[in-house]
Amino acid sequence: MSDWNAGIIKEFRENEGKVGGPFEGAPMVLLTTIGAKSGQERTTPLVYLAEGDRLFIIASAAGADKHPAWYHNLLANPIVTLEIGTEKFEAKATPLEGEERALYYGKQAELMPGFKEYQEKTSRVIPVVELRRL
Repeated sequence: MSDWNAGIIKEFRENEGKVGGPFEGAPMVLLTTIGAKSGQERTTPLVYLAEGDRLFIIASAAGADKHPAWYHNLLANPIVTLEIGTEKFEAKATPLEGEERALYYGKQAELMPGFKEYQEKTSRVIPVVELRRL
């Protein structure tokens, strides 16, 4: 998976935030977190949902039974770095709960039906994280 992500990250940075393949045309963000255990920077390409000045990402891990590592990292260190297009900025990450989490998960699943399938594949509640620019 890390080689695959590395290819997407490289393509993103070389093409002003645009990538092809299965993510062509999707809103993409590079999320850089600080490792909860290692303290090292970790960058992950993700799709996002924008609403006003709020951005939302989903810790789906394609429906795996465990949260992705980046989610654990941002719980430990909620100040993250985002890259969208050619812009790079810091943001604060806050997991959503209850009805608000369900609302934004539903909105993303409407736009990208794969997210509905991911939730059906696992018994865990897939987290939705709000990102607000600092």
